[in-house]
Amino acid sequence: MIPILVQSIATALPPYKVSQHDVRELVYRLFSGEYQGLQRLMPVFENTQITSRYFSQPLSWFEQQRSFVESSNLFVETAIKLLVNASNSAIQNAGIQREDISMVVAVSTTGIATPSLDAKLIQALCLPRTVKRVPVWGLGCAGGVAGLARAAELLSAMPDGSYGLCTAVELCSLTFQRNDISKSNIIASSLFADGAAALVLKKPQEDKELGMRILASYSYIFDDSEDIMGWDIIETGLKVRFARDIPTLITEHLPGIVAEACAAWGICTEEIRHFVLHAGGAKVLQAYQDSLKLTKQDLCTAYHVLQNYGNMSSVSVLFALQELMRSAPAPHELGMMIALGPGFSAELLLFCT
Repeated sequence: MIPILVQSIATALPPYKVSQHDVRELVYRLFSGEYQGLQRLMPVFENTQITSRYFSQPLSWFEQQRSFVESSNLFVETAIKLLVNASNSAIQNAGIQREDISMVVAVSTTGIATPSLDAKLIQALCLPRTVKRVPVWGLGCAGGVAGLARAAELLSAMPDGSYGLCTAVELCSLTFQRNDISKSNIIASSLFADGAAALVLKKPQEDKELGMRILASYSYIFDDSEDIMGWDIIETGLKVRFARDIPTLITEHLPGIVAEACAAWGICTEEIRHFVLHAGGAKVLQAYQDSLKLTKQDLCTAYHVLQNYGNMSSVSVLFALQELMRSAPAPHELGMMIALGPGFSAELLLFCT
């Protein structure tokens, strides 16, 4: 793949900022009379290390079961608003015009729209009607890395100087099931949140153009692993599914996958100076840290995102990338983005600062 420049990145959040304490109290009030043993599960809210999150609706909205129609309509309406805000900021920060965009990739998993979000975004932004568009749905938490990798690969096949817009939006809160008294639903309510991100990418016209570059990607899907994570479709919408211990999977398998990726890229793992990881949860980050022999400081961007925004599925890793870019890392250092998601799969991306 031809190295692709990351010209800019921007994020957007819905209006309702909620504290972890308030979400905990709501969940306990809603389920305490229905879920035997709920009290034993409640410490999960403190163990996440999340302080605050952002939701698309006020907490009172979640007190009753919503129909799939209502939540779907809210998903499309809110997702487009967030995507427009993030995309406008990214385009402005890149110093280009909207008509310069020739490709749009839109990543999401937490709602359904046809026409897809990319088509609606192109109309809302008044982008060129000839723009190439790629909707990416169903990759869950891995979608941010996978979507960015696919966008870079597609852009590398376009003419020099071409610009692409890679976006992701997740409204995890809208998938909350008031009548689901499963452990998975309780855990999801302690973690998930809403947000959006947009990146402007460029296929450089010459090698001396400065900036962070996407160099390569690597994908891995586990055998017989569809049960690990995903959605079950029920009458009221998307019901979260967690079936196995993801931190244990990371500990057992991720070091080998990282080594395979580095070998495919022709580098040594020791050459990686920056790790931008999906903030799936405190236990997930600890598993990353232990299995890859990293320090908490190595994962500071992921921990920052988790604490202040929760788990935004595909969007979280892009928030972490923004944090790294804001820190002005030294030039010409290698970095790796990693996220895992339904499939069950791992998505890795190699970049250079």
